[in-house]
Amino acid sequence: MSATAPTAPASGVRPPVAGIPRLISAFSGTTGYVVKIMLLSASNALSIWALYVLITRHHWVAVAVLALVTGLIDFVFMTPQRWSLPAKFLVPGIFLLCCFQVIPIIYTIDVAFTNYSTGHILTKAQAIKQIEITSLEAPANGRTYTMAIARDSSHHLVLILRDDVSHKLYVGTQKALTPLGPGIVTVSGGAITAAKGYTLLSGIALFNVDKQLQTFIVPLGAAGVRPQSTTTAVELQPTLRYEAKRDVFVRIADGAVYRDNKKGEFVHGSDVLLPGWKTGVGTANFSAIIHSQTVRSPFIRVFIWTFVFAAGTVFFSFAIGLFLAIALDKRGMRLQKLYRSILIIPWAVPGFLSLLVWGGLLNDQFGVVNRVFHLSVPWLFDANWARVSCILVSTWLTVPYFFVVSMGALQAIPEELVEAARVDGGGPLQIFRRVTLPLLLVAVGPLLIASFAFNFNNFNNIYLLTNGGPTFTNGGGIAGATDILISYTYKLAIGSGLGNNYGLASAITIIIFLVTAALSTAGFAKTRVLEEVL
Repeated sequence: MSATAPTAPASGVRPPVAGIPRLISAFSGTTGYVVKIMLLSASNALSIWALYVLITRHHWVAVAVLALVTGLIDFVFMTPQRWSLPAKFLVPGIFLLCCFQVIPIIYTIDVAFTNYSTGHILTKAQAIKQIEITSLEAPANGRTYTMAIARDSSHHLVLILRDDVSHKLYVGTQKALTPLGPGIVTVSGGAITAAKGYTLLSGIALFNVDKQLQTFIVPLGAAGVRPQSTTTAVELQPTLRYEAKRDVFVRIADGAVYRDNKKGEFVHGSDVLLPGWKTGVGTANFSAIIHSQTVRSPFIRVFIWTFVFAAGTVFFSFAIGLFLAIALDKRGMRLQKLYRSILIIPWAVPGFLSLLVWGGLLNDQFGVVNRVFHLSVPWLFDANWARVSCILVSTWLTVPYFFVVSMGALQAIPEELVEAARVDGGGPLQIFRRVTLPLLLVAVGPLLIASFAFNFNNFNNIYLLTNGGPTFTNGGGIAGATDILISYTYKLAIGSGLGNNYGLASAITIIIFLVTAALSTAGFAKTRVLEEVL
């Protein structure tokens, strides 16, 4: 009997890979059900932990949302109904979309209408408590104490105190200062070394109670005893008194009243009590961008430079990339593949690494650029040259992208149209302007808009190359010469070292979004019109 040759699959369709059905079948039935139960159990355990954390912090809205989503995921993945199959993919995706996109956007919008910033982070109740603590001052003849931190038999935190003048011994709690009898406390070398009935804390145990000690005050008449270090305490008395019914602070010395100014602060004239608290301020952050000179001037300068930077980078990158694509789009050119490969190298190197390298190359003292060309240009240390450097380096990084895009778009243009234009007597420049470029823009136009939006928010190029500098010395605030809106926003919120203004930063973030969305919408509309014309 002769062997029968295997027949080729009909219509040229490849048979399925043998391993895939086996892999699918391995995770079906009981095995798949067990894996599903394990994953859902892990998800529920994580949710229970998150619910506990949220409940302890009294975030009730988040608790309700998390409980609802967890129940929905369990229901969708456990139900055998056929309609649940697409939901198994949609529900986790929508949940992650809300977590990483929708919620941050909503939170940013919420913060933009508050005074959330350095000195206005706490709640009002926390701010009142903090003001009461910071208003404590030592009286003229205030007593000082040698102190040991301990826990009593009920494991409550207490202070074992020895008056530095009278040498009397006390135990202090947050309720009272109580004298101790003789023989209870052992003092050696001026330090408290033991106390009967109490466990003295040392080493890592002291670090664990650091936060408690910050607010630990032993009442002593109108004053109180507060720890100053791990071994000393001092008698303090309040300089301010909070009256809850009137919601005011009263200065004890002269009766001056500090009132809530509805902006998250207690004020008396120009005197402000710190810290303040986070509260809604309406459109004050947006108004500051328009009316506050200290905010408006740097914002306008940064806003204009952001447009120049984004437009300049896109224009030069596209122009050079298109020129190189046309130059290398010649049939039969020798070493054509080598030239194309070389031009793509800047795109292959990680951007952050290229920016750091360029930062060294453009250094005005030991940079290779100045040394090779015998120049003394302050590329990164002069405001104007730093702006030029940002555009040049960004162009260098973006040219390979537009080179590849333009090369592909050029090859998609029908050769018949170009030949017809030549027959009609069109020269190379006319053919490019009336045939090649319009057809090219139909394909490349959306990419130009996307590139502009990207460079409008190109934080890495600015921050890694110049850190937004050089800084101005004539009252320019925290905005440097090369800061764009996104790096300026970062400095307002985090990176300036002069305080964090999250509310103003969030307001500018919303403006960035609106400007980018408007430009993108207008650009896409223009591209659509161009398609209809062609």
